[in-house]
Amino acid sequence: MPDRIAPLAITAYTATCAAGRGSGAIARALETRSGGLTANSLSTQPLACKIGRVDGLEDLRLPDALASLDSRNHRLAWLGLDQDGFRERALALRERHGASRVALVLGTSTSSIGETERAYRELDADGHFPAAQRRASIHQPHALGLFVAHALGLAGPSLTIATACSSSAKVFASAARMLHLGLVDAAIVGGVDTLCDSVLFGFNSLQLVSDEECRPFDANRRGLSLGEAAGFAILERTPQSGKVEKGTPLLIGYGESSDAHHMSAPHPQGLGAERALDDALARAGIRASQVDYINLHGTASLHNDAMEAALIARRFPATTRASSTKGWSGHTLGAAGILETAISLIALERGLAPGTLNTRELDPVCGPQLRTDNAEADLRIALSNSFGFGGNNCCLAFARGDEA
Repeated sequence: MPDRIAPLAITAYTATCAAGRGSGAIARALETRSGGLTANSLSTQPLACKIGRVDGLEDLRLPDALASLDSRNHRLAWLGLDQDGFRERALALRERHGASRVALVLGTSTSSIGETERAYRELDADGHFPAAQRRASIHQPHALGLFVAHALGLAGPSLTIATACSSSAKVFASAARMLHLGLVDAAIVGGVDTLCDSVLFGFNSLQLVSDEECRPFDANRRGLSLGEAAGFAILERTPQSGKVEKGTPLLIGYGESSDAHHMSAPHPQGLGAERALDDALARAGIRASQVDYINLHGTASLHNDAMEAALIARRFPATTRASSTKGWSGHTLGAAGILETAISLIALERGLAPGTLNTRELDPVCGPQLRTDNAEADLRIALSNSFGFGGNNCCLAFARGDEA
């Protein structure tokens, strides 16, 4: 088991998804149980399903200095940076530490592939991309990292992680290692993923997409609803005293694993997921019984939900509350980790344990930890689970600033 780590302060965070722009709007959606899923209106060919689409991206225009990097994914990134005063906080961080001493670690699964799809639809008579689409910085997996580094004027280590649905959870682990090694003085982490044909028809070809709103952990669940999101957070070391400003949430642990059981299905007993959980608890120096709330991966797919529900039932006491919040946003893929981190932090700050939206009858495999209704509760420690294709798992542990 890994040793306990020094907590890191999360001095700013934000998220934007179909349920709302910014943490305040998302908190209100959670409190009022107002989901953001709507009928699919995005794909170039008909596909009957519900999606978590962020409205207004088609009309958003990037600043002139960023126009050459335009894509739907980068528009959502820019929109996300503009919420909760995050861009101003990030620029102040750069001025305080220096552009080369701030790391940028971002997660995505499809990057700007939607723009690449568009380029292929616009091939010229010779079968080449049109001149406006000959942009090497866009048609590549690291496009998001290049865009945000340029937008914020950062010159430190820049890393884009693409491990499917665990991508923007694993950014916290990578950034934490950089900070604990002294390679940088602060880190901006996050993730952005947008919907496009590759996502919608790709998941549909795997028979994972439901034609109705997703119902995580429901006995009659029919598959996932896809969504899009952007989110960011700032990680900094805590003072030597260990005291942080009251209300500042903390990253207290992380666990990563890759069980490589199957390309798209999890290990049926959740061995990789459990290893990630164990490592997160060990690094946080806590027991499972000390966890108050768990934001589950809970995609409403048949095998993933069964595995995760069984894991939670055997490892946590009945007093631990657990839920999936994908009924509000859809499964935002490479941005799921950062979005659900933001929701976990909202839960800690507001004493709100979200339920599981749209779910009518819990699968019998679920234990008493799985809740469908919201509740007010004294939440001190929260976990967030993210599981990606290929068994690439990540579990994050967070605490209120007064609990570390």
